[in-house]
Amino acid sequence: MNNHVSHIVVVDDEEDIRDVLADALQQLGHKVTKAGNSIELFAAEKPDLAVIDLRLNNEDGLTLAKSLREQSDIPIMMLTGKGDETDIIIGLEVAADDYMLKPFNLREFTARVNALLRRSNSNAAQPAPIASHETLYQFADWTLNLSQRTVVRADGSQPTLTHGEFSLLEALVTSPQRVLSREQLMEKTHGYGSDSQDRTIDVLVVRLRRKIEENPRIPRLIKTERGIGYRFNTSVTKHTKPAS
Repeated sequence: MNNHVSHIVVVDDEEDIRDVLADALQQLGHKVTKAGNSIELFAAEKPDLAVIDLRLNNEDGLTLAKSLREQSDIPIMMLTGKGDETDIIIGLEVAADDYMLKPFNLREFTARVNALLRRSNSNAAQPAPIASHETLYQFADWTLNLSQRTVVRADGSQPTLTHGEFSLLEALVTSPQRVLSREQLMEKTHGYGSDSQDRTIDVLVVRLRRKIEENPRIPRLIKTERGIGYRFNTSVTKHTKPAS
């Protein structure tokens, strides 16, 4: 039985919002540290997940998230107000794994946080493979190794993917040439569905394109199916090799 209590840092410069979010998370058994700025965030001891408001007093939440990502691979959820989405989230510079637009439903907020934690904890808890073989997927000049959670180019280069980016790539690679809706991709990557206003998958797609496409502006691997979702537009070969 896993008795680990997840430690979540909530970063918002509005005390009322910090208190409400912290209370909702604590009711589910999480340990919560409330932070009003970057100093308090980085002073928090070994968090498992960070919730960061995009608009902080005298600070940019986007810059804060990028600084945190440089130091840690923990899941990051961004909170944004209406009007920020296009300029910042779809600006593709944030290293977040998920985001929510204010105002939001607390039940959905806690569900998304728990989904991020489950995926993160599951990946971290996986023991070294015991099986004698590993499953690999090869596409274009890339090799995806699900056991090691790596994607390596033929020249040996290996981009660093966030949890969300890797989960999206896994979902696409294992369903080549199939059109997957945003709802299907949210279910595969985050463990829950989404509504028509949710742009989480769009954000992840463009960030992933930046890392695996020759020209992200004219993608050849991840094609947009307008009004529906996305399609992995290349052949994929699945094979095994002796486990390393």
